Amino acid sequence: MNKALILIIDDEQRLVRSLQLALEADGYRIATAHTGSAGIETALERQPDLVLLDLRLPDFSGLEVLKQLQLQLPTCPVVMFSAHGDIKVAIEALKSGALDFITKPFDIHELKSLIARTLERCRLDKEVRFFRERELGKARLIGHSEAMRRLHEDLTRIARSGAKTLLLQGASGTGKTAVARQVHQLSKVSSGPFVEVNCAALPEQLLEAELFGSEKGAYTGAHQRRSGLVELANGGTLFLDEIGEMPLALQAKLLSFLEDHTYRPIGSSRVYQAEARIIAATNRELGQAAEEGSFRADLYYRLNVMPIRVPALAQRREDIPLLIEHFSLKMAASEGCSPVLIEQEIMNHLRDYEWPGNIRELKNLLERLTVLYPGEVVTLSMLPPEMQPSDYPTFCADGSIEDRLAETERDIILRTLEQAGGRKGAAAEKLGISRHAFKRRL
Repeated sequence: MNKALILIIDDEQRLVRSLQLALEADGYRIATAHTGSAGIETALERQPDLVLLDLRLPDFSGLEVLKQLQLQLPTCPVVMFSAHGDIKVAIEALKSGALDFITKPFDIHELKSLIARTLERCRLDKEVRFFRERELGKARLIGHSEAMRRLHEDLTRIARSGAKTLLLQGASGTGKTAVARQVHQLSKVSSGPFVEVNCAALPEQLLEAELFGSEKGAYTGAHQRRSGLVELANGGTLFLDEIGEMPLALQAKLLSFLEDHTYRPIGSSRVYQAEARIIAATNRELGQAAEEGSFRADLYYRLNVMPIRVPALAQRREDIPLLIEHFSLKMAASEGCSPVLIEQEIMNHLRDYEWPGNIRELKNLLERLTVLYPGEVVTLSMLPPEMQPSDYPTFCADGSIEDRLAETERDIILRTLEQAGGRKGAAAEKLGISRHAFKRRL
């Protein structure tokens, strides 16, 4: 794998050549330029990972070149050097966006160390940006319906407030995780961590250790100290999904943490403190569960300070076309194929469907259609049986309609293939379907 590309902009050709040989020996790729204008042109063309820029150039000052690079390649790091070690110039260079400033003559080993540190820092910055953008993509709430407009307004107010707890309620598959991420991103702690745990996924002792951590030897298999998610979420948001499934004994410890933000890891005699916004989500009616005794009433009232009910998909049907477009494009990108095409008749049918599985069911449908019928126009027969109209003739008791349809399709395909001289592409074109669909049917 090639190493980073470094652009050297300096009018001292012997120095540039020496630097090039020394850095190429370490595996770096090198581009060079001896004027400011050539340096800018090369930078825009080659998109270097790092620029070494001299302060004094024949046509422009290094500071002018730096400003142009900052304007046109804002994420490209620039290290400046000069034989004139003026502290004022160095300060101005750093204020203009240079990551560092060194004076000539310099030690080549120190320069190599500086380059390695700078590239590593930039690599980490890129990873942070990537994961943050990916999280933002996950959290984007899609829809312009009245229900979604009200939801977004409420989330914005709550996110920017000082409220420490938020309870999300709604049926399974309505997108409560995306809502929780949206709250985090709109909040004052958006630069902090977003930590998620599914309370239904772990048994009680493991869930307690997952939340509050444990000391070495606290239980069988605890071979070293383990940090809990409460500690990891300090300064950010802790999302407790399926809070209604949390065991009663652990609910008491969570309530204690919510009251004073302190906790004690399993097996520890020390008390720790952490500040994090708690977002809990459930598909259960916690008020009813509290009355029945399966959920602590005091914890319910502590969580229910800021309740939000996430609407079911059937309550926001006007958003269904937007969601279908979003998931069809996303699935096509994932599969590396063309998205399926949903014509108005099928779109109207899907909008009238009840969607008991909510957004999760819609997403799964688009994944299924994309895998089985990439780039094709979706018909009723392509939909799962439960989504087809009750009067749609998918089959009869003895399978006779299905058998006859299959036999007719077989005859048409084989006859068309024969007419096309055995050429599958030509046969597919005659039938008005894609080559991929023809091969699958064949």
